[in-house]
Amino acid sequence: MKNTVLSDREGDEAVTIGARVLKTGIAVAFALWIGSLVGLNSPLLAAIAAIFTIQPSIYRSWKQVLEQVQSNLLGAAIAIGAVWLVGASPIAVGITCVCVILLCLRLGTEETIGLTLVTVVVVMEAGGGGSQGWMTAADRLGAIMTGIASAFVVNVAIAPPRHAKRFVKQVQEAQAFMSRLLRTAVSNELREKLYRTEQEELRTRIRGLEEFHKLFTEERVWRSESRRERARLLVVYKSMLAALSQGSALIGAVEDHYFAVRTAQAWNRLIERQIETLCGYHEQLLWKWAGHIKPGAAAHAPPPEASALLTEMIASQPEPGDPVARARLLVVASSVFQYEDRLRRLDKLMGQYLRRGNNEKQLV
Repeated sequence: MKNTVLSDREGDEAVTIGARVLKTGIAVAFALWIGSLVGLNSPLLAAIAAIFTIQPSIYRSWKQVLEQVQSNLLGAAIAIGAVWLVGASPIAVGITCVCVILLCLRLGTEETIGLTLVTVVVVMEAGGGGSQGWMTAADRLGAIMTGIASAFVVNVAIAPPRHAKRFVKQVQEAQAFMSRLLRTAVSNELREKLYRTEQEELRTRIRGLEEFHKLFTEERVWRSESRRERARLLVVYKSMLAALSQGSALIGAVEDHYFAVRTAQAWNRLIERQIETLCGYHEQLLWKWAGHIKPGAAAHAPPPEASALLTEMIASQPEPGDPVARARLLVVASSVFQYEDRLRRLDKLMGQYLRRGNNEKQLV
């Protein structure tokens, strides 16, 4: 969720200030305020705990809270036991931290190690001062728990993550980026260095979308009707990702094999026209999903005879007795077919989902 964009690196790139960044600042302020309100002696520790606890989704935030509470209470108990047994010398604190790290790894709570070590250090440092020290240790542990709770409240109450909207928007941006790259890949217009950079940028965008999809699948839905609805939606989103991935694979096939073989102009024009048609088809499918196409209108799918013609023309390219060159062309044609197949599947899934939604609206 992009709220502000600040230019950086001479305008070539942008640093975005999103909701998670803003919520981290709000959580820190909220933790400090709550700490001061309840009279904690160490409200700064509450702010530190809040920084560690902010997560990109409500489910992950709740999971992080449970793991942080478990790990920090366990770490505090170990720290208290270590003070009773071996004292609070620097060597004892270091050995205790090593033991806590190993225990967190054993429990599978690696993400909580940082804050748990903070708890161990502050509890052992305060616990070495007698009864008054134990009161200070309890105050610091309470401050950490306050920070964890504050971060969770802020994450849920203020601009809760809307991964579905972000996902669709970024799919559209990635498709537009991929379409430009695919068209220029076939025409061989970009410089090699720039082409490599753009191709890596596309892969990065797709990896980011895979992470968004994972965040969306993690969210919990309690109503059975909503769960079924979201399950169907996730299938469509997964198909969107598959179409982008196959389009990226087609770019790689063009780069590796298309220009390695000398072919007739007629075949070149056919493959370029087919790729151009598929790019437009992909774009129209996303328009259809966004509601920009009139109801009842269909995206313009490529005619099936174009794929058959593409296969037939391979038989005459480039030399009848050159199996390596023919194999390269088959790789390119296969990538085109797979990209087309993914788009047709996406079209079918979108149609089923949208028709079901319209039928349910009419019933209501």
